[in-house]
Amino acid sequence: MGYASLLLDPTLKRLILATAVGLMLLEYGIGRLAHHDTHDWRESVASFGVAIGQNVLRAIEAGLLAVPFAFLYEHRLFDFAQTSPPALAGLFLGSEFLYYWQHRASHRIRWMWATHAVHHSTTRLNLTAAIRLGWTGNISGNFLFFLPLALIGFHPLAIVAMLGINLFYQFFIHSGFAPKLGMLEWVLNTPSHHRVHHACNEPCLDKNYGGILIVFDRLFGTFTERPSDQPLRFGLVGGTPSFNPIRIALGEWIAMLSDAWKARGAAAKLRALFGPPGG
Repeated sequence: MGYASLLLDPTLKRLILATAVGLMLLEYGIGRLAHHDTHDWRESVASFGVAIGQNVLRAIEAGLLAVPFAFLYEHRLFDFAQTSPPALAGLFLGSEFLYYWQHRASHRIRWMWATHAVHHSTTRLNLTAAIRLGWTGNISGNFLFFLPLALIGFHPLAIVAMLGINLFYQFFIHSGFAPKLGMLEWVLNTPSHHRVHHACNEPCLDKNYGGILIVFDRLFGTFTERPSDQPLRFGLVGGTPSFNPIRIALGEWIAMLSDAWKARGAAAKLRALFGPPGG
């Protein structure tokens, strides 16, 4: 199929890594020249620490995560040419649709927010923030949202490749410098839309969940433009910034489990674990 060679090619991985680091350095240099407060070096170093831990854990978990996808693919409902244009279009739209709901759930269910809060913990939005991803995504159950794609008949490696494209695209929309993109703003999740998503201003909370596309936010009522009457602020609501990668990665889990332990009664404990964050 070609998906395996694409995902495992070490030359491609090194090229992507070098490109990402180069763009981070370029963004930092532009910010310095323009005298913009775009980076906190301690926060950026912490993001690299979180990213290293996340990649190590992802490699360890890969074999376990493959099992449910492989099982459902073996019992798939349909057979079709994986690389045909209709199949690729269906996989793209399907993965975008499911990503929207997975991302939305990650903001509204605290068990999932415990992982996703890591990504929102930066107080500066820049390309180094893009690599600050939680360590516990599989414990939160993120992968469950994409299992239907394997059951339909998409090969697990094709699913991983498409989600990788989604993640790669989102790296670029974390830039604070990119301007608006005209008519593309109606269809794509652009840097201006994603700045709103990361902002902790009250009008921006739980908005603009899209990956590559913004159309599902428009369809399901979670789209908003940047508020015109206030500057955007970033970071966790009521949170205290940390520069310790372990505390960043596990802090919300500790807080959530502590709240559940202190809660009185089964219903209260379940709300602490699976209710909305801050609820």
